[in-house]
Amino acid sequence: MTILVTGATGRVGRHVVDQLIARHADVRVLVRDPAKANFASSVEVVQGDMLDIEALRRAFTGVRTLFLLNAVAGDEFTQAIIALNIAREAGVERVVYLSVFDADRAVNVPHFAVKFGAERMLEAMGFSATILRPAYFIDNEVMIKDVIFNYGVYPMPIGSKGVAMIDARDIAEVAASELVRRDQASEKLPSETINLVGPDTLTGTGLAAIWSDILGRPVVYGGDDPSGFEQNLFNVMPKWMAYEMRLMAERYVSDGMVPQAGDVERLTRILGRPLHSYREFASQLAQSA
Repeated sequence: MTILVTGATGRVGRHVVDQLIARHADVRVLVRDPAKANFASSVEVVQGDMLDIEALRRAFTGVRTLFLLNAVAGDEFTQAIIALNIAREAGVERVVYLSVFDADRAVNVPHFAVKFGAERMLEAMGFSATILRPAYFIDNEVMIKDVIFNYGVYPMPIGSKGVAMIDARDIAEVAASELVRRDQASEKLPSETINLVGPDTLTGTGLAAIWSDILGRPVVYGGDDPSGFEQNLFNVMPKWMAYEMRLMAERYVSDGMVPQAGDVERLTRILGRPLHSYREFASQLAQSA
């Protein structure tokens, strides 16, 4: 049966599609702009978005398993509600949902609360689901590399509790593994939640030290002030989103994103290899600068 991937042209979704192709799955993608869907010819492309009911109905026809990724947006919860209702209407029972680490605890952060709401919907609507809860994406560091390289400052307010940053490639590979496992099962499997974390739990000062070592010159940590982070984001995103990112950063500082016992070992077993490390990613980013 067909696996439908939403968010297929994004950082995670594109890797999910590639991983599914490598596993010889039948893949369909829902995309706003087919011109960006430069996938293998075997991938079926449906044009539309998560609020386009007719496009969703076309996309879900003949699908057994769904990868649901809702990007951070003002109407993210509406998108999730509609997608899951259309999925159920179409007879889809198996879902892999990309949530966020500590979705059930950090409910003052809008997109965390939204994702926890979607998790509850999956349970209440009777889906057979794997809920993936990723920590902060290592790949986000691309957005701050110029500050690191040009000013010698690591600017993200990560704090001292520690954040187990994860590579998008690891997220996607676990997602593809779960999609295929559920799709190929002879019956609905029990639902489960998987924390997606990196191999190292990193602090703000620890990250600055990694960059100092890689670049061979001092890089300092910019500090734990999320308000300054919010002000900087005003230049690159809507103010409501910048405020939301501030709330998220406050959670990093107050609570961190610290793995539970066994999280790293579980992911290593699923992948059959070690997780990608922050230092590995940072070294590659520095080499490409």
